[in-house]
Amino acid sequence: MSKKRRRTGMALAGLGVLAGAAFAAEAATATTVTRPAPTVFTGHAFDTCTAPTLTTMQKWRATSVYRAAAVYIGGKNRGCAQPQLTPSWVKSVSARGWKLIPLYVGAQPPCQTSNNPEKMTAANATALGATDGADAVAKASALGMRTGSPVYLDMEYFDPTNTSCVNTVLAYIRSWDKTVHAKGYWTGFYGFSNSSAAVVAKATTRTDLPEILWYARYDDIYSTTTGFPYDTTLWTGHRRGHQYAVNKKVTHDGATLTIDRDAWDAPVAVVAK
Repeated sequence: MSKKRRRTGMALAGLGVLAGAAFAAEAATATTVTRPAPTVFTGHAFDTCTAPTLTTMQKWRATSVYRAAAVYIGGKNRGCAQPQLTPSWVKSVSARGWKLIPLYVGAQPPCQTSNNPEKMTAANATALGATDGADAVAKASALGMRTGSPVYLDMEYFDPTNTSCVNTVLAYIRSWDKTVHAKGYWTGFYGFSNSSAAVVAKATTRTDLPEILWYARYDDIYSTTTGFPYDTTLWTGHRRGHQYAVNKKVTHDGATLTIDRDAWDAPVAVVAK
C-alpha cells in the first residue's frame, strides 16, 4: 500500500468478547500482557492513501456499504500527507459510526527494489523494529486510539525466496510485534499473499508473530475465508482482513475517492470518547 500503488457491513454485537477469547490462545505464544479485548468489525472496509475529509466521510457513511476505513497513522515510509488525520477527525468520524483501521508503514526489506527512506538491515532489524513499534503506538495513542486497539504493520512486496532477506524481515516483525504487544495494543500485519504475508504465514517459529493478518489478494472475492491462501487454522476467530480489489475510483453522493476494497473480520481501533 505504498504511494505508488494506492489503492453493508455492521459490527457484530458481542464479538469483542468472543474475539478476546480466541486471541488469548495465540497470544499465549507471545509476550504475556494483559490487554483489553479487541473490538471486532465485520463488513465492508476501504483504504485510501490520504484520509478523506469529514464531509466525504459523512457522505460515504450515509450512502455507501462501507463502515470501516484504514488510516495511515505514521512510519517514515508513509507515502501521503495526512492533513485531515487529527485527534478531532478520529473522534468525529468515530462518533458518526465509522470504524478505523490504523496502519503503520514501517521499515521495508533490504532486498526490496524501492527508494523508501527507511530500510532495515540484518544488523539493525531488531533494534529498528523496537523503535518503530514504540513509534507506532505513540502515533496511535496521540490520535486517541486507546490500548486494546490493533496497529497494522505495512510490509510491501519483496522476494520471499531470498532467505537472508526473509530472516531479516522476520526479526524486524517479531521485535515490532513484541514492542506493540507490550504496550497494550494488538499486533496486525498487512502484506501481499504471495510475498510478505506468505513469509509470516509460513514461518516455522510462531512466537511474536502478528495476531491479525490483513492480506492482499486481488481475486475480487469479498470474503476472508473463500480462497484464504494459507493453512485454514491460521488467524481464525475474527482475525483476518482481505484486500480483494485495488485502485478503484468510487463516487458516493458526489464525493469521489480512489480506494482499495477490503473484506473485514478483524479488530478495529478503540477510540477515546
